[in-house]
Amino acid sequence: MKAYRAGEIPKVGNMYFVYGDGGTGKTSLIKQFKGKKLLLIFDGSTNALVGTDDIDVIAFDDEDAPKMQQLVTEMLIKQSDAHDVIVLDNVTALQNWALENIDGASKDGRQNYQKLQVWFRNLGMWLRKTDKTILATAHQVDNGSGGLTGDGRFQADMNEKTFNAFTAPFDVVGRIYKESDQRWIDLDPENGNHAKNRIDDRKLIKASELIAEEK
Repeated sequence: MKAYRAGEIPKVGNMYFVYGDGGTGKTSLIKQFKGKKLLLIFDGSTNALVGTDDIDVIAFDDEDAPKMQQLVTEMLIKQSDAHDVIVLDNVTALQNWALENIDGASKDGRQNYQKLQVWFRNLGMWLRKTDKTILATAHQVDNGSGGLTGDGRFQADMNEKTFNAFTAPFDVVGRIYKESDQRWIDLDPENGNHAKNRIDDRKLIKASELIAEEK
C-alpha cells in the first residue's frame, strides 16, 4: 500500500499496451523511449532492433517454456532496477506458454484460466509498482466486421479476463495498424476495440507519437 498527501502525488512512468497484426511495428515502438531499456521478448523477433545500443534483450525460447513464469519473474526482479524502461514483447506468446504450463499441472480447465488470470494480474501490478515506464505488446484478433461499420472488430489476442486483469493498471491501451503508408494507434474505446487513454485526450495518433506527452 502507498499513501500520498494531497498535492504530493509523485510522477511515475506511464504504462502502454499496444496490440496489432504482425509487421505493424509493435517492436519498433521501443525506440521512442528514453533511457536504458530492458526487453523481454517471447517470439524471438529482434530484427527491428538491430543497431540499437541502449536495449538489453532477454529472448525466451522453447527450452525456457516449462519454467516460463518463474524465469520471467526472476529476470524482472534481477534486472529491472538497472533500467528505466521495461518492455514485454508479445504477451500473446507469454500467455500461451503460461497456460500450457498451468494446463500441464492440472486438468480443471476453468480453474486453469483462473490461475492464468491471477498470474497476469500480479504481473501487471508488479510492473505498476516499479514506477518505471512500461511497454507491453500483443498480437490482435480480427473478429470480422460487425454491421456496416466494423466497430468492435479488433481485440488483443488474449483470453478476455486475462487481458482485463493484466491491463487494469495500464494507462494506455491501443491498436496499431497501417493505413495509406502510415502507422496509426487507435486509443478510442468508443470504436468498440480494446482501447483507453488515461494520460491525455488523444484518441487517434501516429505510431511515432506514442510518447509525445512525455517529452
